[in-house]
Amino acid sequence: MRRFVKPRGWLLLVVGILGCNGSFPSGSAPSSRTSNAVISDTKTAGDASADFAGAKAGDEREVAGIKLCWCPPGRFRMGSPPDEPERRPDETQVDVILTQDFWMGKYEVTQGQWKRIVGNLPGPLTAELPAGEDFPVGNVNYAEAETFCRTATELVRQSGDLPAGWEFWLPTEAQWEYACRAGTKTATAFGDNLSSKQANFQGKPYNGAEKGPSLNRATKVGSYPANPWGLHDMHGNICEWCRDWYHAKLPGGVDPDLSSVKGTRNRDGTFSRVRRGGTWCDDGWPNRSAFRQRFEPERRYDHIGFRVVIVRTASDSRD
Repeated sequence: MRRFVKPRGWLLLVVGILGCNGSFPSGSAPSSRTSNAVISDTKTAGDASADFAGAKAGDEREVAGIKLCWCPPGRFRMGSPPDEPERRPDETQVDVILTQDFWMGKYEVTQGQWKRIVGNLPGPLTAELPAGEDFPVGNVNYAEAETFCRTATELVRQSGDLPAGWEFWLPTEAQWEYACRAGTKTATAFGDNLSSKQANFQGKPYNGAEKGPSLNRATKVGSYPANPWGLHDMHGNICEWCRDWYHAKLPGGVDPDLSSVKGTRNRDGTFSRVRRGGTWCDDGWPNRSAFRQRFEPERRYDHIGFRVVIVRTASDSRD
């Protein structure tokens, strides 16, 4: 079983923030529109992988040909406030503390990266998912995305580019939204509206934004502006798998990870994983930071891909 490593010194910090009953003390919970408060990352002298960590949000590193941006520990309010236009019932806000810093892929995983690390593309290309080394990989199911992470970890361990105690994973749902928001408190990382000049989606702009072009297909990663932490296409282009099983209620608390806890059943009795980020075939509103989608993990579609994180782990073992 994989688990996060809790750096020494975090226990007192978390208890101090949450209080003995696990809730935010009166008056200390972040308001529904406050920005993420980044908690400083203290590295111990004995941490052999300290040099691999970033120093501040948005720092960049490249591993196995994958560009990454640093996401420091912090706390934020996950979900959307009741007055956010076109919000959904499963976005009820919860308070989250992430004690673990991590690297997040600057872009969605590309076809070129998939071919270099795994081999043949996982599914067929389409008119809406064109071929291209810098185009996102799509038509990938959850298990295949996990295989990419496992294979990438093994390859860079062999080359010495990844210190012990770090692994490629899919992001948890909380990590994904934290990185998407990147300290912002609005419906998107660009404000309370969204134009298709800012993200690759088609149809109606979100919340009165200026109308822009509709490509009606995926495009090269990084073709649209980055969020404040340097991450591109967190809104639009292609949907992204997360580790978690879908639960109708958002996970809150400290380092929430529902990757091994099945949640809300689908109508046919099956379960779904979470996907995030919106896509080229959506209107603007599903591209909000808090928007959630479910999808059965064995299925694939040409508008579903993923991005990776590199996280600290307790061991090199995997589920």
